[in-house]
Amino acid sequence: METALQRHAETGAVRGPSLSAPKRAARLRPGTAWALSCLGVDATMLGLTAIATAVGSSGSISTPGAGWMLVFGVLCVLFYASRRLYAARLKVRAIDDVVSIAKATTIAAMSLLSLRLLVGDHVDLLAESVRPWAFALVYVSAGRVALYWSQARARSQGESVRPTLVVGAGKVGTLIAKRLLDSPDLGLRPVAFLDKDPLADTRGLVGLPVVGASWDLDEVVDRYGIQQVIVTFSTAPEEVLLRLVRRCEERGIAVAVVPRLFERMPEHVTIDHLGGLPLVSPRAVDPRDWQFDLKYALDRVVAAGALLVLSPLLIVLSLAILATMGRPVLFRQLRVGRDGRTFQMLKFRSMLEPSADPDLPVLPEGLAPGGVEGDDRRTRLGAFLRRSSIDELPQLVNVLRGEMSLIGPRPERPEFVSQFEQTVYRYGDRHRVKSGMTGWAQVHDLRGRTSIDDRAEWDNFYIENFSLWLDTKIALLTAGAMLRAFRQVQ
Repeated sequence: METALQRHAETGAVRGPSLSAPKRAARLRPGTAWALSCLGVDATMLGLTAIATAVGSSGSISTPGAGWMLVFGVLCVLFYASRRLYAARLKVRAIDDVVSIAKATTIAAMSLLSLRLLVGDHVDLLAESVRPWAFALVYVSAGRVALYWSQARARSQGESVRPTLVVGAGKVGTLIAKRLLDSPDLGLRPVAFLDKDPLADTRGLVGLPVVGASWDLDEVVDRYGIQQVIVTFSTAPEEVLLRLVRRCEERGIAVAVVPRLFERMPEHVTIDHLGGLPLVSPRAVDPRDWQFDLKYALDRVVAAGALLVLSPLLIVLSLAILATMGRPVLFRQLRVGRDGRTFQMLKFRSMLEPSADPDLPVLPEGLAPGGVEGDDRRTRLGAFLRRSSIDELPQLVNVLRGEMSLIGPRPERPEFVSQFEQTVYRYGDRHRVKSGMTGWAQVHDLRGRTSIDDRAEWDNFYIENFSLWLDTKIALLTAGAMLRAFRQVQ
């Protein structure tokens, strides 16, 4: 007798009746709780803005009326919403959101000023507009940063996490699961895979089972309490995956999809439509256009200024190295930079001279070189320089010479480059731009002996999403990381 499971397998249907319209209407959309949390924090901070504006006023400075402060708060919320500051995202970016809050708050303050001019309210408008704007900018930004911090902390401790189902048990599916497991602060905990014909040993790779095929969706959702589904690559027909996505939407389950050609999907794309067919045009990256020319010119200006400001520190460190380790003060090593050209990268010396020429280290499979190789010959001063990353400061000279950039992929030794270009996907693409003192991979903890595949992926992401704002963000994140490292050293 034919079983129901076999019938579903033949038709490719997703099991389970559709939810009725009333039930669908009763469900909150995914991300509604997050939007309400953000709105609550913003409303509270804008309320404090009104109180601070009123309390902090003096006899010589007038205060906007309660009605105008209410209008200002409503305008702020509307402009925040227009910048998608209430949209649920996998990973919130505090730096980006603070910039968006600053822009939206400024537009709200200007709109309020224009509105008051139109209605003929001319009483000390500039002072009454600047003070609420300044208070709102500080309070709302602080409230959002506190909310993001508390959310990340709660997720890291296992709270507010969503059980996640990965559709597609292949290379990309297992990579998605591994990264989610490595990043609990994202709030998604993968619990199982769904795939009729799995192409990877998911238990061996990430310790998670394949629990069925697409027609088992409802049963798996009920069994594991699934709240998020991520659709990766699978051998299932497209119509089966489309029905699966539709069923998730009916049940109020958030769905994310990994697109084909994801390697060429930067953050900013143009989408056109031919009827119902979307045409996605990724932003083309030309490392030789004017944006990179401007970047490299700014690199040299900043490097020259930094060398001038830091010259007393550099002199003191040079004398300390000379006193503890002797000559040479600088360590020079051949590295591969833009277009495969080699150069001598500079560092402050941190180790005593070896008794013999050291052999090239044998790396564990999949890991990049880094850290102490061979015998630990670091001096006490050298260990401090390494842990605080101060040993990298002489590379400002490399930047001034035009051999390196302040921000970019970290350069590697020629012998490892030739090896990685044969074994690591898109590793050679990193050499489209100048190497950097710090980079997108490094601020995501991919330094030292970490995954070389991940590092190449993050480096190429940086190149294909390059902007001066991204460089600024990496510089800020690097400064924060150096401050934390310096405190740990102390």
